[in-house]
Amino acid sequence: MKVDVYNMEGQKVSEVELPAAIFEAPIRPDLMHQAYVRQMANARLGTHSTKTRGEVSGGGRKPWRQKGTGRARQGSIRAPQWVGGGKVHTPKPRKYTLDMPKKMRRAALRSALSAKAAEAAIVVVEDLSLDEPKTRRMAEVLRALVGEDASALILLPESPRSSEQWDVVARSAHNLPRAKTLVANYLNIRDLLGYDKVVLPLKALDVIAAFLG
Repeated sequence: MKVDVYNMEGQKVSEVELPAAIFEAPIRPDLMHQAYVRQMANARLGTHSTKTRGEVSGGGRKPWRQKGTGRARQGSIRAPQWVGGGKVHTPKPRKYTLDMPKKMRRAALRSALSAKAAEAAIVVVEDLSLDEPKTRRMAEVLRALVGEDASALILLPESPRSSEQWDVVARSAHNLPRAKTLVANYLNIRDLLGYDKVVLPLKALDVIAAFLG
């Protein structure tokens, strides 16, 4: 699949051939759904906890005698129907983690990238380079590349911590509510499906081809 390559002003400068194994793979909604559910489940902390009637304080004696008061019989003021009583069938700490083989996870990424490519939502840019962190300048670049209303996932070939160029790009996009920067090696199904367009510098395309090709 051939796509246009743009500069930062949104002008076409060349063409590039996207790897067919990654951007023309079979689109598998079932795999994408499974990968998305796994990612969301694995992000849960599972630290929720409530106290049962055996864990709350108080309630060591029967509040009144069994018969003769005209009131309903009660065994403890810490029973669930009492204010301050223990809870029934409520959450306890647990793990929500789900497993998914690496081959299936990568197949889901290929499927999502292929779906984006089929929708013409992959925007390949020759290079992203700013002299200094400027949110306004990055907003202008994204407006030229993806349009006024589209949200954008910007893939970086290197970590901002190890590259001054990509650190400037990441800091410039940080305050844009409809844009996110992500290192290409950390590509995941949630971010792919959560943004309208994928902005892909040529260097980031090489990184994706290396681990998904």
